[in-house]
Amino acid sequence: MHESVEELLGAEGPFAREVPGFVPRKVQQVMARAVAEAIDDRHALIAEAGTGTGKTFAYLVPAMVSGKRVIISTGTKALQDQLFHRDLPRVRSVLGAPLAAALLKGRANYLCLHRLEQARNEGHFSSREQVSQLQSIHAWSKATTSGDRAELAELPEDSPLWPRVTSTTENCLGSDCPFFADCFVVKARRAAQEADIVVVNHHLLFADLAIRQEGFGEILPGAHAFILDEAHQVPELAGQFFSITLTARQLTELATDTLAECASASGALATLQPLIEAITPAVRRLRLALDRFPAKAAFVVIERDAEVELELEGVRLALDELACALDVHAERSRGLAAVHERAMAMSARLTHLCDSSARDSVHWYELSAHGFALHATPLDLSQPLRELREQSHAAWIFTSATLSIAGRFDHFARQLGLHDPRSVCHDSPFDYARQALAYLPKGLPEPSARDYTDKMIEAVLPVLEASAGRAFLLFTSHRALRLAAELLEGRVPYPLFVQGSAPRHQLLSGFRESGNGVLLGAASFWEGVDVAGEALSVVVIDKLPFAAPDDPVLVARLEVLRESGLNPFVEWQIPNAVIALKQGAGRLIRDINDRGVLVLCDPRLTSKGYGRIFLASLPPMPRSADVEDVRAFFRGIP
Repeated sequence: MHESVEELLGAEGPFAREVPGFVPRKVQQVMARAVAEAIDDRHALIAEAGTGTGKTFAYLVPAMVSGKRVIISTGTKALQDQLFHRDLPRVRSVLGAPLAAALLKGRANYLCLHRLEQARNEGHFSSREQVSQLQSIHAWSKATTSGDRAELAELPEDSPLWPRVTSTTENCLGSDCPFFADCFVVKARRAAQEADIVVVNHHLLFADLAIRQEGFGEILPGAHAFILDEAHQVPELAGQFFSITLTARQLTELATDTLAECASASGALATLQPLIEAITPAVRRLRLALDRFPAKAAFVVIERDAEVELELEGVRLALDELACALDVHAERSRGLAAVHERAMAMSARLTHLCDSSARDSVHWYELSAHGFALHATPLDLSQPLRELREQSHAAWIFTSATLSIAGRFDHFARQLGLHDPRSVCHDSPFDYARQALAYLPKGLPEPSARDYTDKMIEAVLPVLEASAGRAFLLFTSHRALRLAAELLEGRVPYPLFVQGSAPRHQLLSGFRESGNGVLLGAASFWEGVDVAGEALSVVVIDKLPFAAPDDPVLVARLEVLRESGLNPFVEWQIPNAVIALKQGAGRLIRDINDRGVLVLCDPRLTSKGYGRIFLASLPPMPRSADVEDVRAFFRGIP
């Protein structure tokens, strides 16, 4: 079978004959063989495949010819949709494989008919626009077969109506729901249980494997293999799902849902309403008490403050009183029983989160404009991740364009608790020596200098002139991004697209259509953005992307490494920054015909010893510190 996957993807194979533009690549065939062997032997495999390798076909082909049940997980819902609606049907068609495939997302992506009915009966809309949106959702609900909200593209993804017409594990009524027979989540899960290939995303994968928060039983266990694309995201996402969290929104939604459930039990409202109405003000008072503190910090920063202690106790008391009162009514309806369980669980969670003495996890909080979240995040994720893999008795294949540090996988493997995994590392087939140039401007101050962004923009202006715009400027902080936008306004004759001024997809489509735009982006533009062709010919990176030192989880992890006698900068901060830099740099060359300049502004790349690690981890492109070489590159002079 291993020879056959290579043959299938070879020059004489069906893909070369039937797929327009398909180019047989040895690296793709070697990766496909490694994936096939891992699936056969139920082994762990780390596979780095540079841009242009064809890694999607390299794992889809062996997955589909294996005859085994395979779960494929992607980094985002957009990639998940692309894989399921475009790539998977193409491979299945070429192979002629009669395989059942299913797309499965988290429950928040599916319309809940019960909550739609509740929203229509309740009213309480803050604008005419919301009334119109609800009418659109109701009309769509009559036509859709999947209930996947991605179908209703005209409704904004961040519309406040979505949480009102979708369910959570906590407010779902399960088999007691009057709409259970037509439930879109149940239908999607049943299809996934019966499918040979199931396409999920990392959020759902860890929700289902780690804390079973999606309900309806286990659909992912029983798989013979798990293939995780964009696997560089896994350590951070796993941290989220192994965390214990309580948010202001969860508390206020408990109050809202309890009020709605009172309608199903006569007399319940009279006793419960005062207790329900006590929750939201208690949450609001706690949020106000936290206003004097940093937006994100370890719990110890707030736990000894008298006002915060008082308001935390107020929330706990309001929760406990509501839970006690609900205990009396819980048997009257499935809905009231569900909110009773939620109130009890939240009370226990709050007690745990307020105890910051645990050594195996870091307790921290973060504030948003009107809310807060309390978290307890494990410091070491390798153990629970290793246990998950062992329990699954399955192959685990981790693939991405950015997993190695200077050709080694030690850091990624250590984070995931992988001991001596099989690994393959395939460089991109692109001709970086011809297609790209790395420009490291001379004379820039240290990144900590007050005028660093001013100087950096001065260094970038000649590049933008040479390239006639067509550039991404990637920043490590929103503050630097905003300052750079001000500095560029009126100084370049190209349209500026600034993160925060419009939704991400609008900025990208505007940038592509402009033909000479300059896009300024922070974190979310460093990865998962694909602009092939001449529209993007320059990628500028302002600083090495070291994680923010104010992250309480990071601070705690670094301290544990320090106590273990290790150097946290070398063991953690540099490797994570290298992966992030590789992602940002990867925006530049997306196609065999692309040409472009990567501008690396941070002087530490050449002034510090660790700069060599970053440079050794990038594709092998020529480097220059002379802007004349940039001008010559764009004039097409070799």
